[in-house]
Amino acid sequence: MQADKLVKAYIRIRDARAALKAKYDQEDGELKEELQQLESHILTLCNSTGTDGLRTPYGTASRTVKTRYWTGDWGAMHQFILDNDAPDLLERRIAQAPMKAFLDEHPDKRPVGLNVDQQYAITVRRK
Repeated sequence: MQADKLVKAYIRIRDARAALKAKYDQEDGELKEELQQLESHILTLCNSTGTDGLRTPYGTASRTVKTRYWTGDWGAMHQFILDNDAPDLLERRIAQAPMKAFLDEHPDKRPVGLNVDQQYAITVRRK
């Protein structure tokens, strides 16, 4: 096949996927909003009746407490983790861009056990 036909087909399919995703995102957003409103009504009902759950012929709704933790001061959090020997407070993953920058700057300082996977990728831009 010729390059112009391949690129033209690629862009056509990419555009079709983008349109499909936009439609999905819009409809999904509307459904999420409806679910949030229903959850709010169910929570209000649980609060007003003092219950943690509602059993109906259609299903059961449960009120639970969800807790999230975050920090506004990563320097202090980093020091806290070091001071308390608590590395398990962080998730185990490598920050991709900083690792690449570090290895580019220090090619002789490769961490033991570091795995690297590189693959060619194609980028297509519209003219």
